[in-house]
Amino acid sequence: MTQRFLFLGILSLCIFCGCVMDASSSKKDFEQNEKKFDLPQIIKRGELKVLFENASSSYFSYRERPMGFEYEVLREFCKEIGVDLEVNIIKNLDNVIDQLRVGEGDLIACNLTITKERDKIIDFSRPLMSIQQVLVQRKPNLQPGNISTLLDDPSQLARKKVNVWKESVYYDRLIALQDEIGDTIYIKGEDGVVSSEELIELVAEGLIDYTVVEENIAKINQRFFENLDISLPLSAKQKIAFGIRQSSPLLKARLDQWLAEFSKTSHYKYIYHKYFNLSQERNVMYTKDMDENPDRVSPYDEFFKQAGNRYDIDWRWLAALSFQESRFNPEATSFGGAYGMMQFMPEVGPAYDVYPDSPPEQQIMGGAKKIRKDLQSWKSIPNDLQRMKFALGSYNCGKGHILDAQRLAKKYGKDPLIWDENVEEMVLKLSRKEFYRDPVVRHGAMRGTITYKYVREIYGRYLQYCVMYN
Repeated sequence: MTQRFLFLGILSLCIFCGCVMDASSSKKDFEQNEKKFDLPQIIKRGELKVLFENASSSYFSYRERPMGFEYEVLREFCKEIGVDLEVNIIKNLDNVIDQLRVGEGDLIACNLTITKERDKIIDFSRPLMSIQQVLVQRKPNLQPGNISTLLDDPSQLARKKVNVWKESVYYDRLIALQDEIGDTIYIKGEDGVVSSEELIELVAEGLIDYTVVEENIAKINQRFFENLDISLPLSAKQKIAFGIRQSSPLLKARLDQWLAEFSKTSHYKYIYHKYFNLSQERNVMYTKDMDENPDRVSPYDEFFKQAGNRYDIDWRWLAALSFQESRFNPEATSFGGAYGMMQFMPEVGPAYDVYPDSPPEQQIMGGAKKIRKDLQSWKSIPNDLQRMKFALGSYNCGKGHILDAQRLAKKYGKDPLIWDENVEEMVLKLSRKEFYRDPVVRHGAMRGTITYKYVREIYGRYLQYCVMYN
């Protein structure tokens, strides 16, 4: 009985990112109640169950395609051992080690930092990378929520408020940094239901001023939020790896062996490059065309007009959409694999006769055909302008997520047939765990801020084109 209470006491202290371990604790103590399920059982079952965080470095949905650095790496590992990859989204990061130990997953894949405390209760794979923590802050003089100066030294965090996940290495680092700079940092610890990427969005939106994340996460998110600065490092480099039960030594050995070989391949280097090394600057080709040629929106106006006439769409909508997607660049390629002026995904483009090497007129015609199909799928929306906004939202993130937002709108007293300040508000909330875990949501989380801004920016540009180009 005494041992049982001692175990429960220890387990209650085993928080994900910095638990306080009793000196007498050992790996053996934790292995006693772990699920015994190793590589032979996984192969027999035919599935590797992985606990993913809904985050760009781990797992996320991009235009209804599953993506994520760790997801793509483990997908290749599953091919190697001949099993399917089962995605289990972590609901609360505070509990993820318990989920691993009781068998809800065979691996943890959530940009997991190796620490001495964690190593006492779980094993780690061969490291995927070594990365430092950085401060995420807004650039000065940019909306929303202007701040007057950009911090360029850790000592300037004195008397500043920083929001981070409480059970994280970020929190521990800020505690240590206080001693190093000899002053107080107002650290606001967040629960595990609030992800690092949610905090990054809050910084971008001006709702909080600072957060701390690993540099790889910051790089991915800087693509989505142009007003963020991630240039200030706050730590030495730390190792990122997959978490494994201590009772799964064969899985660890096989994964380590495979990672040692796979990390040397061009395929691994491509995956890494796609997520972490691609240029953070958006393509600005042709953005000055309006100033230099006041009588046209782009070099492709005639193609937009032809496509608009064919599919009964105001050509200025098509031009505004193309500017948003690619800055009128026929050769644009996104990190998610979308290509061309209208940014078709590889599995979608051929359905609209658009391929990576298609000429601009064919790309534009395919984009118009896609928008016409999206408009027709929203016949239930009575207002023409609102229907276009629903279609644009679908174009950006897929209809499934917009249907989720509609259901949330109805549940929370909003009008599900109106985009402005109704469904768009629910789209915005689908980045938040308390909403994307709602029972009416069937397609999971999305980068709601991206779609929310996407529709608003296209509409604003369309209005500008209407005024300037009749």
